[in-house]
Amino acid sequence: MPRTSKLPPRVSHPVPQPRRGRRAALPGLAGAAVALALLLPAPPVAQTGLPGLGGNRQMSNDPVTFTAEEVEFDQNSDVVTARGRVEAWQGDRVLRADLFTYNRTTGVATAEGNVVLIEPDGQALFADRAELQGGMRDAAIEGLRGLLTSNARLAAAGARRTDGRITDLSRVVYSSCDLCPEDPTRPPLWQLRARIASLHSDEQRVRYRDASVQFWGWPLLYTPYLSHASPDAPRASGFLSPSFGITRFLGGFAEIPYYWAIDGSSDLLITPTISTRQYGNLGLAYRRRFNTGTLALEGSVGYLREGTEDTGVGGHILSRAIFGLDENWRAGFGINRASSRDYMRAYRYGAPRVLTSNAFVEGFWGTEAYARLDARYYQGLSITDVTGQIPLVLPVGYAEYAFPRDSLGGYFSVDTQAYNIYRSAGTSTQRLGTRASYELPYTGVIGDVWTFRSEANLLGGFVQDFVQDIERSPNPRPAGENGAFTHGNIRAALDWRWPLVRSAGEWGNQLIEPRVQFVTGPRTGNQLRFPNEDSLDLEFTDANLFALNRWPGRDRQEGGSRVDAAFRAAWMFPNGGRVEGLAGRSYRLEDETAFPTGSGLERRASDWVGRVRVAPVPWFELTGRGRLDSQTSEPNFWDLTGTVSIGRSSFNVGYLRAPPVPGLTNQREEISAGAFLRLNNNWRVGMFGRYDLREDRPVSANVVAAYEDECTIFEARFFRRFAEDPVTQRQFASNTILLFRVTLKTVGDFGIRAL
Repeated sequence: MPRTSKLPPRVSHPVPQPRRGRRAALPGLAGAAVALALLLPAPPVAQTGLPGLGGNRQMSNDPVTFTAEEVEFDQNSDVVTARGRVEAWQGDRVLRADLFTYNRTTGVATAEGNVVLIEPDGQALFADRAELQGGMRDAAIEGLRGLLTSNARLAAAGARRTDGRITDLSRVVYSSCDLCPEDPTRPPLWQLRARIASLHSDEQRVRYRDASVQFWGWPLLYTPYLSHASPDAPRASGFLSPSFGITRFLGGFAEIPYYWAIDGSSDLLITPTISTRQYGNLGLAYRRRFNTGTLALEGSVGYLREGTEDTGVGGHILSRAIFGLDENWRAGFGINRASSRDYMRAYRYGAPRVLTSNAFVEGFWGTEAYARLDARYYQGLSITDVTGQIPLVLPVGYAEYAFPRDSLGGYFSVDTQAYNIYRSAGTSTQRLGTRASYELPYTGVIGDVWTFRSEANLLGGFVQDFVQDIERSPNPRPAGENGAFTHGNIRAALDWRWPLVRSAGEWGNQLIEPRVQFVTGPRTGNQLRFPNEDSLDLEFTDANLFALNRWPGRDRQEGGSRVDAAFRAAWMFPNGGRVEGLAGRSYRLEDETAFPTGSGLERRASDWVGRVRVAPVPWFELTGRGRLDSQTSEPNFWDLTGTVSIGRSSFNVGYLRAPPVPGLTNQREEISAGAFLRLNNNWRVGMFGRYDLREDRPVSANVVAAYEDECTIFEARFFRRFAEDPVTQRQFASNTILLFRVTLKTVGDFGIRAL
């Protein structure tokens, strides 16, 4: 009879490294522990492939502890056997089995019956039987099932690991979908089935042979070869899912992207586009992360042979970089150029109106100080752009400092700006300006709030016009005004407001607040002899009613004396809803000719401005801003939006009426409507459209339907832009987009796009 040594049941044992000794049981138990340890993966330093299968793992120095109902050692056969709920753990990794044997002579270890291997991250492998040998680098597993990261599941009739690096699986089924709780035997939404699958630890990819993708058990796609990254792989080189489509400009096309993981800090995406109507396109996207910053480059080259006005070789580059220099300073640049707007539209890189390239350096010192120096170059992509009128800004400098609060409770700040703007066919300007601001608040005995504010501006520079026809200039000025100029202004204001709040009991709280501000300073005149680079887009609303200078920039200063007044009222309900409104206007004490016609400030008595918000219940909100003509009460500006939320769905409508901005925009009058419907936990539908009332035509329409669950995303999108070139009267490229995309989570996505 063989000699055996038995231990008491269900006792935990920390196990040392094996060594020969006079006691028969302990060395055998140590050998069993080593076998268990080799079954347990080490920390994921070299983890690749599927857990416990594809990884060339290093051994952990942590002790192995195991329990079993019964452990015995046969000295004659040199076999250690553990029976009954065998459980071994090393660190955070656990192995469970009904029976475990280890032959110390052959080095073969066998785990049988409900074999479970659990990873620290929750991944788990299940098997009927596992046999390991060759220093535990070779393994044969029967009846494999795996619960992997990202909810992925794997099943195989058998698996074999060779040399600790290559794992082959037979009759494989893979999916990231949950099984039906009522009928687990029912096929999931999708699954990938293959005759053979291989995992290589060095590549971290899963390769399938004779594979098919099944939906609800029905095969819809067959391929003799398929590959995707292992679910636990951070990233790996390889081809990504191709995209197919058809467009008016490209005809039928296919994109076949290749992802190259260059190293741990950089990668490159190579995307060739093959089409039936054009010669093709090659896109590149490079990213790199440094210790001190990041760099991103995107570019392409292609050829347009028909369908647009701009045929021939084209391309584009979009880039952005930012680097930290030290704890206070950082620098960066962006290079953005394109051969034409047609090229960008045709190859679906967007349709920018202007591309901006820049280089900058900026510094931060807490919340008190900031400085920036940059240079900018603009490229206009519209056919109506005049290249000589597009400015080159080299450089722009800005610095600001906010002083600590003084002994009176006031705040003082100062900033300086300098720039050089060059145009070959327009106005070139060199300017240096500084601004100092002071604000002192005070609360009166009746709860009213007094605020004294002052601001001083000083500008100086040099200007030169390179065109005689002033109408062609983007910055029109009277002729013969070239040369040096100085411009300055100082303003002081006293602002008073009195917020009055009363309780409405169970109906919440009410507030009324009158506000009056008196502003005074020297008159400035029309200021037409000074170049205007940063104050063209003037918009008078409730947002800048009480601003000391209603001009958006510094090239124009508001002078003279005026009174600004507004009345605000609000009702706050206990349910979180509220109704509030504000109305106000400005009255100038003397004539001022600086503001253009249509701005709302050209008369001594300004237009009425106001805003309203009606949200009495959480599911309804109406907001609006507007400006009414001071003489006719006709609306000059309206921006109205209404939103209704029902459960997880929402509906919105909008109306916009905006006056023209000379040299920038035309008068606009549009209505819009949209809806977002969350049909259930998986389905959502969205619709949005805009209509131009002045042109009596639609502007855009967008419809999207999407489905998402734990393993699948399906999206269908339709977009139509009703836009055309104002010169050629031809529709822009890529005005219509029809997109279908299916994403199989952890595997990849597949899409078809038509324009």
